[in-house]
Amino acid sequence: MDKIEKLHAMEKMARELNDFVNSQTSILKKVAQMEADNINLGNNLLEKKLPEVYATVEETLHVATSLQEDFNTAKNKFIKDNQLDEVLPQPK
Repeated sequence: MDKIEKLHAMEKMARELNDFVNSQTSILKKVAQMEADNINLGNNLLEKKLPEVYATVEETLHVATSLQEDFNTAKNKFIKDNQLDEVLPQPK
């Protein structure tokens, strides 16, 4: 894999990481909404389990966000180290 192909693969992975972070954020919001909705419903099972689900998703989001930041830093370093700052051709 040459440098340009590697960069395109890294850009694709960065987009996928971004999608993953966005998905986790959406799930976290959904669980929070379910917790709020359960205030009126008062279901004990949901009251007990939803905070666990929220904590798990929140931790996953934290890890994914950290990974995203670290990967983007590595990608930017690769671009700088290989002088790939110019507009690059799209992959075939």
